[in-house]
Formats: sequence, structure tokens, C-alpha cells
Amino acid sequence: MRQLTELQEVLALLLDEHRKLLTHLETQYAAMKKLDVKTMTESATAQESTRLRINSLETRRRGIAQQIAQATKTKGDLTVSRLMEMFPASAAAFGKLRTDLRDIAAKITHRTFLASKLAGSVCGHLNTALRLLASAVERAGLYTRDGVPRVATRIGVMDAVG
Repeated sequence: MRQLTELQEVLALLLDEHRKLLTHLETQYAAMKKLDVKTMTESATAQESTRLRINSLETRRRGIAQQIAQATKTKGDLTVSRLMEMFPASAAAFGKLRTDLRDIAAKITHRTFLASKLAGSVCGHLNTALRLLASAVERAGLYTRDGVPRVATRIGVMDAVG
């Protein structure tokens, strides 16, 4: 069946795009650790274009799956597991693609989680620095008896950015 081969090709392309996305995420994470804004921006742009390609491949995958479902008169969702049952000759190829996609998706999820934690931590440090700066600029008589400046109340994100 031609659609099975086409579906395998699309899944392989999806796997390649997910690998590219993981590479971009790792580059961004390394740049975040160094506060390299230029590399972070380039990586974010590359990630967005990779995500757009993934979305278009996903749309194509769904269309092929619908064609296979119509040709085989299958009702319900046509999952890879179901395809493996219906077409045992292609089961090994589909199984490997499914496993590889799951593995890369788990790595992407983990890397994204770490990047969000790092970003939150950096924002917290910047917020503290801005609070100290704001309280120093606010008025005279800034320091306590211990020589520590009085800190203003927490600055919101919109105040800090804007």
C-alpha cells in the first residue's frame, strides 16, 4: 500500500525535525547559562521554524492516516499500534519509528522543563536586583543599622520589564 510507505517517510521526517528541535533547545539552554542573548534569539527563531515544519508534517501524517483508514474501512483513531496489527509486514519499521519518536519527545520535554526552570531562576535574580535598585533610588535614608538597604516590595513582571 503506497500510503504506508508515505506514512513511514513522514514519520521519519518528523523524527528528523524533532531531533533538530532538540538540538536547538540544547543550544538555547547553553546560551541561557551564559546569558548569550544573540544565540538565544537565533535559537528561538530556529525553534519556531522547526515547530512550523513539525506542524505541517503532523497535518500531512493525519491526512495519510485518514486515507489509510478510509481505504481499509477502519473506524476510530488509526494509531501506530493499530497499523502494526493491521500490517504485520510493516510492524518493525513502524515500531522503531514510534519508539524513536517517543524517546526524542521525552528528551525535548525534559530539556524544555530545565530551560523553564533556568529562566525562572534568572528572572528571580533579576527581580531581586531590581528591587534593590528601586529601593536605593526611591528615597534617602535607605540603609538599616546593619548597613543593608531596605528592599521595596516585590516588583511585578510588568514593572520590571516595562
